[in-house]
Amino acid sequence: MSDGVMSALTTKLPLWQVEPAFGEDTKLVLIVRTDLGMTKGKVAAQCAHAALGCYKRALKQSPAVLKAWEYTGQAKVTLKVNSEEEMLELQRRAASLGLVAQSICDAGRTQIASGSRTVLGIGPGPISLVDKVSGHLKLY
Repeated sequence: MSDGVMSALTTKLPLWQVEPAFGEDTKLVLIVRTDLGMTKGKVAAQCAHAALGCYKRALKQSPAVLKAWEYTGQAKVTLKVNSEEEMLELQRRAASLGLVAQSICDAGRTQIASGSRTVLGIGPGPISLVDKVSGHLKLY
């Protein structure tokens, strides 16, 4: 990322100046395991954990991308996978591309077994990169 992009994203600029400086829209995807049979409330809580985890990682790993995401509406998309194996493969692929990737392991206090991976968050990141990992998945 150029110095011009970095300086644009570390100052409070109007939206119309930030988006062109970064050059691409950004998004965060939340990938839910459907094989666990979680209730809607459980899924919502696990997605919140994943979103917060991704945000905290992005503060350190990719602050300029995080700033662009914050200034451009914080797009979030919820997708689904059928297994832990599929989720782990997506996490590996995201990490290999330098994207923030945070999986959530449940504490096991309510509906599912302790240690079960429930949701994978990827991003925020440039849409083209995030889609290389999750573009084939269906909406949750």
